[in-house]
Amino acid sequence: MQKGVIYLLAFTGGFSIMSIELLGGRILAPWFGSSVYVWGSIITIFMLALSGGYLVGGRLSVRSPSLTRYGLLFIGGAILIAPLLLFGEELMEAVFEVVDDPRYGSLLASTLLFLLPTILLGMISPYSVRLLVRRTEHSGQVAGFLYFVSTFGSAVGTLGTSFYFVLWFEVNTILICLISLLLGGGLLAMATDRLTEPESE
Repeated sequence: MQKGVIYLLAFTGGFSIMSIELLGGRILAPWFGSSVYVWGSIITIFMLALSGGYLVGGRLSVRSPSLTRYGLLFIGGAILIAPLLLFGEELMEAVFEVVDDPRYGSLLASTLLFLLPTILLGMISPYSVRLLVRRTEHSGQVAGFLYFVSTFGSAVGTLGTSFYFVLWFEVNTILICLISLLLGGGLLAMATDRLTEPESE
């Protein structure tokens, strides 16, 4: 049961990261356009944030890893995405008044909006590996399949958001759904931890 939940949540994490990244282009477009500068800023911040998340998540995973702590990554990610919904417009306006250059303005805006939530969501993959690996001789196989699941989730999130969601829903509606998805994932991890706890004792 635990393995299935972890793989499902790894898929959810990959899905959410790419969906938010694509929405980033829509969020910044009214202020900075949708040029290669804007997308370069968004992709750069996401790559830096994910690399930081992988590093921190790997270190955190060696300290008494549990599904409850794993769930907190999802809940924390949901909380850090909420400002996009609540203050995104005001933040964009404030950044644009200070830096209206589409290169550096979009870079600053991307940093303020996406850096922290993406760092936290980036911690999911290495933490997932740690929860799944029981014996070191299987670590490569486990990590490979886990990253397959996570990356497949990213692909589904990319296509789903770019082909369908942005056509059917407002950006804020999609953000609400992503926040709800991450909160649900966090609660699922915690509930699974409690249900399987007696079995491990």
